Amino acid sequence: MIPFSKYQGTGNDFILVDQRERQYLKVSDKATIARLCHRRFGIGADGLILLQSHPDYDFEMAYFNADGGQGSLCGNGGRCIVAFARQLGLIESRCRFLAADGPHEAYIRPNGWVDLKMNDIEEVEKGAGFYFLNTGSPHYVEFVGNLDQVDVCRRGREIRYSERFREEGTNVNFVGATPGGIAVATYERGVEDETLSCGTGATASAIAHFLAQPGQGPQAVPIQTKGGELEVRFTPQPRGFTDVWLCGPAVRVFEGMV
Repeated sequence: MIPFSKYQGTGNDFILVDQRERQYLKVSDKATIARLCHRRFGIGADGLILLQSHPDYDFEMAYFNADGGQGSLCGNGGRCIVAFARQLGLIESRCRFLAADGPHEAYIRPNGWVDLKMNDIEEVEKGAGFYFLNTGSPHYVEFVGNLDQVDVCRRGREIRYSERFREEGTNVNFVGATPGGIAVATYERGVEDETLSCGTGATASAIAHFLAQPGQGPQAVPIQTKGGELEVRFTPQPRGFTDVWLCGPAVRVFEGMV
């Protein structure tokens, strides 16, 4: 029996398992993890996250995509594991943890929002009609005139399985303008479908939006996803971006045994 908690961050949902005292799952359990994430034959989630002990940090985060494969950083998952750590009594309002792309810090606001510090971004590729950058996971960003008219799954698969990205894969973000910021729809590799929200995708889209319409000084970009509202903060530098934060809600849905 595996005890678990189900969390969602703007509709991006995850199974969280505390492995500090017992190893319930390991990297080789790909089929089991995929079954647990299956929405008809399992618990149902966009991914599964293991919270594990680490001697130098409050905890370590191991993230798995819905297909059971170990993934790179998941931003909304990172925010959810912080809320999970507080539920377990492991932290109070602030923490430092280790993820696939290195160390992160985070804090929980009084209103329940979790602010997650992302790694600095040094390189952004500007292509013909797109931006490509890594915000802990690789992201292709395309600006569109009417986001509601985009077939996210069809167009996302075309790009994700194109000759360039077929082997390693990429997440694909479609971005439209809103009165105060941007709206984002994301096709996620590993899930191989549209998700209601993607934290690293929101971060990549906010950076691309700034590059398309440059401003001055520290930025705070409101982002509307199909699962709710996020905010991305960052400071532009002559080469890249620093002080990058992904901010938004992280909500416990239910817990149980499987």
